[in-house]
Amino acid sequence: MLYLVALLIALVFIIVGIVRWKIHPFFVLLIAAIAYGFISGMEVSQIVASVNDGFGSIMGKIGLLIFFGVVIGTVLEKSGGAMVIAARMLRLIGEKSVHLAMMLTGYLLSIPVFADSAFIMMNPLNKALSHKAGLSFAGTSVALALGLMATHVMVPPTPGPIAAAGILEVDLGSVILWGILVSLLALIPSYFFAVKVASKVALPIAMEASATTEHRPKVWTSLLAISVPIVLIILKSVFEYPDLDMTGSALYPTVSFLGTPVIALLIGVALSLLLPKKLDHQVFSANGWFGDALKTAAPIILITGAGGIFGSMLQNSGIGDLITSSFSDLNIGLFFPFLLAACLKTTQGSSTVALITTAAIVAPILPELGLDAPFLRTLTVLAIGAGSVVVSHANDSFFWVLTQLTGLNVKDGNKTLTLGTLVLGVSGILIVFAFSQIFG
Repeated sequence: MLYLVALLIALVFIIVGIVRWKIHPFFVLLIAAIAYGFISGMEVSQIVASVNDGFGSIMGKIGLLIFFGVVIGTVLEKSGGAMVIAARMLRLIGEKSVHLAMMLTGYLLSIPVFADSAFIMMNPLNKALSHKAGLSFAGTSVALALGLMATHVMVPPTPGPIAAAGILEVDLGSVILWGILVSLLALIPSYFFAVKVASKVALPIAMEASATTEHRPKVWTSLLAISVPIVLIILKSVFEYPDLDMTGSALYPTVSFLGTPVIALLIGVALSLLLPKKLDHQVFSANGWFGDALKTAAPIILITGAGGIFGSMLQNSGIGDLITSSFSDLNIGLFFPFLLAACLKTTQGSSTVALITTAAIVAPILPELGLDAPFLRTLTVLAIGAGSVVVSHANDSFFWVLTQLTGLNVKDGNKTLTLGTLVLGVSGILIVFAFSQIFG
């Protein structure tokens, strides 16, 4: 039971360190991993090797992916490309269907742009449309928020899902494909929650003068930076699908190279440079857009690396044997990573930290959980994603972004966003479980 006690102490330290002592998650995860190694009786040489190998291995797989994804989102946001996409989505769906328009626009924008930033960017437009249509501002705001959260936790190249996929060694194309399907289906009950429940909360709309920007990129160039990398990654996965036997095709070497995630996202970065009015120091410099992207990506990359250390420490300690003897008869499968991610999200607030930490914990024990098959590994990433959205409340920065910008008080924030994220997360895991029964 020493391994279990050590893991419990490490998890308590992670939660208390982040929530109570306000220590940066990177240092909390690193200290927790080292402490776990000593408490579980690992040799010093094993602990040092776990730190070096765990960090180096995960950084080699996904460090650049996270950075390139953040660069694409930063350029889209600052160039006005994200707002162009939002305006076109509204035109296609229609201003009469504001809830649906906000939810789907948020869903698309949160693939490259962080949920907090995307909500801040979309809030004036959402406010104007809600006022014009005479709709509850609370309902449309929650619809936007749930759309943002769905892709934030389930669809790469958002950093959290990329990190979880890297830690669990899952094909990124498979995560994108199934993540899109699961998250879209999970939004169906979320949409009805926003329309039928959140809309009942009265919230006055204080209209402000909307800012205008001189430069507006074309919508097709704005979409290129998002769509081309995703298509290339999925195309590579299709070519490598065993039943299709397409690896002998003359096109395969080209598709394999271009669809390699780091190359595909680098192409996305290059395509995003079509958006600025002019390419100068404002874009490229350390104090410009690229510098801002690096500042945003660096903490996430470090936290992911610390998660890799934690996972390596668990794996080298032999905790898998304990899980086999203790949990093999429970047969809870995908619900274990979901519940663990939900506990971590609820207690410390960050979906990204919940995704990375849970992935690090379950990676060494996937065979014991019966989740070692490639497809089940993909579903495990999505189960963790579903758990990492349950629930957003007062310890989550996104909760305060929404409540402060819309004017919701904490009580109504709990009635709307907190309950809404519960609906989204539970819907997500039920769909993931159904897919495991149908296709697994």
